[in-house]
Amino acid sequence: MSMTDPLGDMLTRIRNGQMAGKGSILSPTSNLRRRVLDVLEREGYIRGYVVNDPGETKDRLAIELKYHNGTPVIRELKRVSKPGRRVYAGVRDLPRVYNGLGIAILSTPQGVMSDAEAREAHVGGEVLCTVF
Repeated sequence: MSMTDPLGDMLTRIRNGQMAGKGSILSPTSNLRRRVLDVLEREGYIRGYVVNDPGETKDRLAIELKYHNGTPVIRELKRVSKPGRRVYAGVRDLPRVYNGLGIAILSTPQGVMSDAEAREAHVGGEVLCTVF
């Protein structure tokens, strides 16, 4: 059976893994998922990720979750643009998450980037998710 929202599935796996106190989680891989994880790693929300067992028929991402004094670094992880309702924002309308304390991850013509990087590059795009 095919999955209708692969990115939403990965975000839910991250949320569930942090609520359970896991050190790392596994998720199927795709290019979009890797680019979103690159942004999360760059912004300091996860330790990193590796492609697990590249010889298998289905590659998996091993995502290392990050904690600070026993509490998860990611307090809130929300999917904004969904398969049933896409949400786009121009450069002037980019969302500010908790007045700049969190980030919004966007898919732009120049690639997947955070809202701060999109403002700097002066591009808009699809708002994939918000992280705080």
